[in-house]
Amino acid sequence: MLKIAMFGYGNLGKAVVDAIDAARDMELCGVIMRTQSLHKPKVSVPVVDDVSKLETKPDVALLCVPTRAVPGVAELCLAQGINTVDSYDIHTDIWELRQRLDMAAKKGGATAIVSTGFDPGGDSIVRALMEVLAPQGKTFTNYGPGMSLGHTVAVKAIEGVKNALSMTIPLGTGVHRRLVYVELLDGYAFDDIAAKIKADPYFVNDETHVYLESNVDSLKDVGHGVNMVRKGVSGKTHNQLLEFNMKINNPALTAQAMVACARASAKQVPGAYTVLEIPVIDMLDGSKEELIRRLV
Repeated sequence: MLKIAMFGYGNLGKAVVDAIDAARDMELCGVIMRTQSLHKPKVSVPVVDDVSKLETKPDVALLCVPTRAVPGVAELCLAQGINTVDSYDIHTDIWELRQRLDMAAKKGGATAIVSTGFDPGGDSIVRALMEVLAPQGKTFTNYGPGMSLGHTVAVKAIEGVKNALSMTIPLGTGVHRRLVYVELLDGYAFDDIAAKIKADPYFVNDETHVYLESNVDSLKDVGHGVNMVRKGVSGKTHNQLLEFNMKINNPALTAQAMVACARASAKQVPGAYTVLEIPVIDMLDGSKEELIRRLV
């Protein structure tokens, strides 16, 4: 049984607890939260503010923390020989994060699996498979409509924002519109907050609309989706059209992907990996023979 520790207990963290509970080969041994006063986890394991305070040393830490906090938390765990799995979702920085954590993981004798979850993560594997089947061509990834966890967390981190929701609306051919709904704390100007949101790297490259709301929770729906289309060439045969569709609960799917990668982390040599570098079979529960007989 893999011993799993979890950092954070928001929407994603709650879904991770469910995914671990449903897995046959792992168990939760602790939750790490720096601030426990607002959202006390409803779990039967120790809740501490530092992973070193757990009585049982975890094999793997699942990092359900804001993306920008991932590098520091991962390095702290890797230095103690604890494998890490994160859902870091700033696509342009993934290679740099992998390289940074690769050094920390090898030094600590552990493994780090970066950028797992919905996208990057599961969608990354599908994009790669499409390119395997049609090497020449173009893939369009269309997200939504639905709530983006990473974008929502980024808005909540802006000073003056009391609550927030970021919706992703697909416009086709990989182009998206962001609809951001915010509640503000007293004393903050809406125009200033809207300008900060639009300047954030999460939003700066997309058409973004910000709206002031009195009750953001009344709008929340964690459903999401993706449509991926690749038009390309197999060998010398043109006009190959590949399509993948998915409608999902975002936290639940991201949590399941993280749990699968926790399983895979125990089968890799020390270092950092993205999902493209891990055999899919390592993410699955079961013997190699059973999985090959059933799935190949």
